[in-house]
Amino acid sequence: MTETKLQPEAKFVQKTLGGLSSLITLIIVILVDLGLGWFTYRLLQLGYYPLSIVFIIIILFLTFVFLSPKAKPLRWMAIGISALILFSIFPIFYTVYNAFTNYGDKHFITKTQAIEKIQEQKYLPTEGKTYTWIAYQSSDKSHYLLFLKDQAGTTYLMTQTEGDKGGQAIDLVTGQNGIGELDADGSPKTIEGYTKMNKLLAAVDKALPTIKFGPEERTIQISSPNTAAELLPQFNYDAATNTFTDAENGTVYRDVNGTYSGPGGKELIPGYIANIGLENFNKFVTSPGLRGPLVTIIIWNFVFAFLSVFLTFSLGLAISILYGDPSFKGKKILRTLLLIPYTIPSLITILIWRGMFNPQLGIINRIITDVFNVAEGPDWFLDATLARIAILVVNLWLGYPYFMLVTSGALQSIPGDIYEAAEVDGASPWKRFFKITLPLLLVSVGPLLIASFIFNFNNFNLIYAFVGGGPPIPSATTQAGYTDILISYVYNLAFGSRGINYGYASAISIFVFAIVAVMSLLQFRFTNMWEEVGENV
Repeated sequence: MTETKLQPEAKFVQKTLGGLSSLITLIIVILVDLGLGWFTYRLLQLGYYPLSIVFIIIILFLTFVFLSPKAKPLRWMAIGISALILFSIFPIFYTVYNAFTNYGDKHFITKTQAIEKIQEQKYLPTEGKTYTWIAYQSSDKSHYLLFLKDQAGTTYLMTQTEGDKGGQAIDLVTGQNGIGELDADGSPKTIEGYTKMNKLLAAVDKALPTIKFGPEERTIQISSPNTAAELLPQFNYDAATNTFTDAENGTVYRDVNGTYSGPGGKELIPGYIANIGLENFNKFVTSPGLRGPLVTIIIWNFVFAFLSVFLTFSLGLAISILYGDPSFKGKKILRTLLLIPYTIPSLITILIWRGMFNPQLGIINRIITDVFNVAEGPDWFLDATLARIAILVVNLWLGYPYFMLVTSGALQSIPGDIYEAAEVDGASPWKRFFKITLPLLLVSVGPLLIASFIFNFNNFNLIYAFVGGGPPIPSATTQAGYTDILISYVYNLAFGSRGINYGYASAISIFVFAIVAVMSLLQFRFTNMWEEVGENV
């Protein structure tokens, strides 16, 4: 009886709690959507359209997941997927998007922001006055007054512009508007609700130079620590023609690929991020000043990756074969010592080798000068060939322990009876190595060789930390060096001292991605080929 009576009550409680849970979920989803929606609206206002699209996708995704019963299994990982979209997937698409834009020097902001920045620029007209100034700050530090004295000795007290209303002039009469006694220079000693600012502190106040004082038709702004001036807007924007006109001399600046340009190559700063189509890719392929360094860099990139894999694999395999001999004494201790380069962070190792290769103080040049009795050793950082050799030596030291470990395990998996049969047939050690050991070894380590090639193809840390891509290529119109690989060259374009060009760097990044993608596809082809060879051994 009791159980029968409790069942409807339990169902009612369960239904009530379920309805309450759904209501709470709905409220949370609405609040999150409103918050993200407002943020997205602000991004759209500022012109950040790609990022706005991503947030719209995230809003729709979260709403669907938490309100649709069909998507209930996704709820526990909805935040993670949203983060994946924002921080992993979006940067990939944004890089592709940037490759078709002029994003870089002078073009870091949206068109709306650029127009606002240009309109903020002022000039001093011929009839404009200049003043010395003293600033007063309100007690809550949110408002300023400016005491001004012109060259004729006339004094003024101006309020700052607020919103669309111009500032006002306040009569310097003691006892009115909270003004106290005047100093010898005519400035108030005290103003009710305001504090007279120290001249030095006022000069370093970052807010003061951006504030407009006085009437709207001729605003006054601080132009230096000692001077304020009657400034007028220098550039007037015409939205209908998308042009700026210089109010001082009438010059018209027209929009050319995100830059407002005038006669004689004059440009207004800043420009804005604009779509320029395939210009970056065209520049990458056709520019004579870039084509020379790029050919050099691309050839060296492949040579560096191939030699790095070949040398590290060869040395690692040689050590594994040598220490694989059962009669070799002390091999465990020696193998442990040979693993030391693998245990030390690569950046520290690179910097140590950089010091060892130092032309003046490095131990390598000291040994060369002492052994060969020469005045000075080679300059490893200024000679292109020597710099490349030095990088390969450092990478050999960094990479051989990895292949020593890999090949040691792979060699132990090869059946010993195969070698015994080959030896009975009269096969020499070299023939056994090339006909048995290497083919069977490549079956297991082949994919690792391809992966190592791809890693070294993008081995930015070594190139940048050891020699910074140098020595420089003299004929290059961009920052490029003889030891640069594509990834370090892209870094120099994006962040180098000769200027920043994210759009062009993004275009080259797509090229690098295409190469890596092709090599990844080739990995499967070579893996299958080595497996077929191994089956025939």
